[in-house]
Amino acid sequence: MPFLSRIRSPVEVPVAAEEPTDNKNATAVESQDAASDSDGESLSKDAQHGVQKMEATTSVWSRNHLIAAYVLIWVIYSVDTMQQSMSDSLTPYVTSAFQEHSLTATTSIMSSIIGGLLKLPLAKILDIWGRPQGFALMVCCLTLGLIMMAGCNNVQTYAAAQVFYWVGYNGLDYSLSIFIADTSSLKNRSFMFAYATSPHIITSWIGGPLATAFLNGAGFRWGFGTFAIVTPIVCSPLFFLFIWNYRKAKKAGLTPISEHRRSSGQSLWHYVLEFDLAGLLLLCGGLALFLLPFSLYSYQTKGWQSPMIICMIAFGGLLLIRFALYEKYIAPKTFIPFSLLTDRTVLGANILAATLFVTFYIWNSYFQSFLQVVNGLTITEASYVGQIYTIGSCFWAIVVGLAIKWTGRFKWIALYFGVPMQILGVALMIKFRQPGVKIGYVVMCQIFIALSGGALVICEQMAVMAATTHQFVAVVLALEGMFASVGGAIGSTVAAAIWTGVFPQQLQQYLPENEKADYLTIYASLETQLSYEVGTPARNAINRAYGDSQRYMLIAATAILVLAVVSTAVWRDIKVKDFKQAKGRVV
Repeated sequence: MPFLSRIRSPVEVPVAAEEPTDNKNATAVESQDAASDSDGESLSKDAQHGVQKMEATTSVWSRNHLIAAYVLIWVIYSVDTMQQSMSDSLTPYVTSAFQEHSLTATTSIMSSIIGGLLKLPLAKILDIWGRPQGFALMVCCLTLGLIMMAGCNNVQTYAAAQVFYWVGYNGLDYSLSIFIADTSSLKNRSFMFAYATSPHIITSWIGGPLATAFLNGAGFRWGFGTFAIVTPIVCSPLFFLFIWNYRKAKKAGLTPISEHRRSSGQSLWHYVLEFDLAGLLLLCGGLALFLLPFSLYSYQTKGWQSPMIICMIAFGGLLLIRFALYEKYIAPKTFIPFSLLTDRTVLGANILAATLFVTFYIWNSYFQSFLQVVNGLTITEASYVGQIYTIGSCFWAIVVGLAIKWTGRFKWIALYFGVPMQILGVALMIKFRQPGVKIGYVVMCQIFIALSGGALVICEQMAVMAATTHQFVAVVLALEGMFASVGGAIGSTVAAAIWTGVFPQQLQQYLPENEKADYLTIYASLETQLSYEVGTPARNAINRAYGDSQRYMLIAATAILVLAVVSTAVWRDIKVKDFKQAKGRVV
């Protein structure tokens, strides 16, 4: 079958399988043969140990194990996307439970920054220690985050839980992406990425009803607690499948042998330098201190003139400058490979990823609340509209993956279809996401953006992978993920800044005189906003304040998309059919 192909050497090595006294050697020869690519090489000699371990693993596993791995990946994505869809619907109610609805976007800023930046040391873990080890670590972080969310007693604890959750969630998704990149040929990889994320098409419909069921029943805590139990159970089989085949490759003598002899202290210092821990802390701390004030200033009595806000912005900026100087002049090893960033295809794809996430988080941060308050939708109905992007983009990604497989090219899809469709969908929402507009127009815009997202996300991932070799795939995907997550943090920051700067002021202006004194209570809670009956002067005032806030958000999101045109135009037009990256038995 062409779908499940095996890269083999043109020269077959005969094996005397009948000789029972030489089974070990026969297994080694068979494994070496399976590891051979079209050039006759076994494993990548200059690659790091984690890459060589994965190539050894794929060289010895059977066709059934390859199929089982992709089935398990699909199941894991199904559970995680179901949980994520439910979490999106629950988050406004969690923050409202602590009278902090306006912090809905703020809770994701730190988690987006840290979740994105930690992909870079995770790439090192995957390359140095191994793919299964990094995968297991991320499952633990994800589970810990879910446990913390289930037990949180204030919005600060929930925000901390979000950091652990998103580190685990992003890391788990990233680890699975690396598994797919390791076990698929480049021309089929876009389709396999689309296949892996296809559970969104099914599970997105479940998130809203699931959130409603938990809110009306056991409560949001059990919503998170249930998945804290289910997630590690579902992820375990894939981990043990890879460990089983890795040990099989080790017995065959295919895995690399470490020549380092270090003490515990020396090993600790080695990995501190290898992961560039100092640079990571400087960048993460700088971004957090610089971005958070934009969503917190409204809670200070002096606003932007508050000493705390001024200090956070100043120290955040200084840490970012210090980070740049440290990476250039001091760092023994940099976790950002600047040589890769100079490639126009890699840099353009990373900027596109950041731009798309900035835009998405600007218009999506308060979208669920808008649909319930302004359009009068239930939690379930709002989740359906909100999930149009996810469902549509995942479905369209399959079509795009097939198009790349058949044509061997991806730039034309992104430049002539994806980017224009994204700009059209976001720009139209400036007009249609307002009080009194039929929900059908909002749905139409979501469909446009979904088709665009399905094309652009696949194309940007293909761009960074096609521009490098197999040993750097984990790094370039980590860079792309970092740009996306930092872009998401910037988008959440802009959304929170617009919301806190516009919504309460417009609310105070529009509310009837007898309700003006309660504007802070209304501002702080989604449930309070929904408590006013549709058609009353107070509810109309709330809707108008929502409309004004959304207009500013969408204008900002549309303007930022200019960067998407430039960043896509600079890509090289690479034909992916001409490349062979992965080794062993692959798709």
